[in-house]
Amino acid sequence: MWSYILKRILLMVPTLIGVLTLTFVVIQFVPGGPVEQAVHDLRRGSEQGASFGMRTHTGVDAQQVAQLKALYGFDKPPLERYFSMLGKFVRFDLGDSYFRHQSVWSLIVSKLPVSISIGVWTFLITYLISVPLGIAKAVRNGSRFDVASSLVVLVGFAIPGFVLGVLLLVLFGGGTFWQLFPLRNLTSDNWATLSLGGKILDYLWHITLPVVASVVGSFAVITMLTKNAFLDEIRKQYVLTARAKGLSERRVLWKHVFRNALLPLIVGFPGAFIGAFFTGSLLIETLFSLDGLGLLSYESVVRRDYPVVLGTLYLFTLIGLATKLISDLCYVWVDPRIQFEQLER
Repeated sequence: MWSYILKRILLMVPTLIGVLTLTFVVIQFVPGGPVEQAVHDLRRGSEQGASFGMRTHTGVDAQQVAQLKALYGFDKPPLERYFSMLGKFVRFDLGDSYFRHQSVWSLIVSKLPVSISIGVWTFLITYLISVPLGIAKAVRNGSRFDVASSLVVLVGFAIPGFVLGVLLLVLFGGGTFWQLFPLRNLTSDNWATLSLGGKILDYLWHITLPVVASVVGSFAVITMLTKNAFLDEIRKQYVLTARAKGLSERRVLWKHVFRNALLPLIVGFPGAFIGAFFTGSLLIETLFSLDGLGLLSYESVVRRDYPVVLGTLYLFTLIGLATKLISDLCYVWVDPRIQFEQLER
């Protein structure tokens, strides 16, 4: 086991370096970098000042451009900047944002509550509904309930979360019909003055529409995966043997089938749970005015805030690789028949 873990950790290093290298090379050729944007802002400020009759210099001289390049670190050769970035990342120093005047770590921490709120609630609700529903569909395979529920979850899967969010806002956010839910933020302005029960209700009141918009499209995959896993197990020989021994259908289902059928879902738990923290929908966050990691990543790309782009990419890639390793370890832990030698093939 330890040799397998060591090999996987060693393989993470070139993967991580490859992702960072490719991204670093690409951003060298992307137009509209931070220096160009700063020059544009200075020129626009000069033009606006001139329009009000103020005496300003039109344009930006070479000295100012050189100062901007030194400020953002672009006065150094790309290779030197690249190795400097790798050295900082080894120490988990993600640097400072060009435009927000904060460290990348503090930005990520400040955006986490929004993404965690949406992601964790989506994860919990999806599994708490989809797993029992998938089991019920497997037991009633081919029935009207099975057909009707499949139609409902597939329709929900076909509707993009952003479109559903717009519909929810129109219906319940004061768009056209009812003003039942707030339109922005996770809490009200007077949240600090509320009692504990009031804070909980206020939080749930704000998070309802974003979570509903995020969770509806997630039901289909987990539900159908659960159903198919249970159907595969129900048809196996050991289930027929258990039934022939006179065991009740309930005992056969929960004692024999349940553990084996849930193996694919259990193995996917680490990835799904960790992903809930970092895969908040950009469109959902934008639609409901929630300042989370998705919106941070998008704005960083638009503003060419390279420390934020590379820092978050490094952190999320590292977490993704570690999560994949944990998923493999869970696979072996849940099913002792699987050996580490098989995973290496």
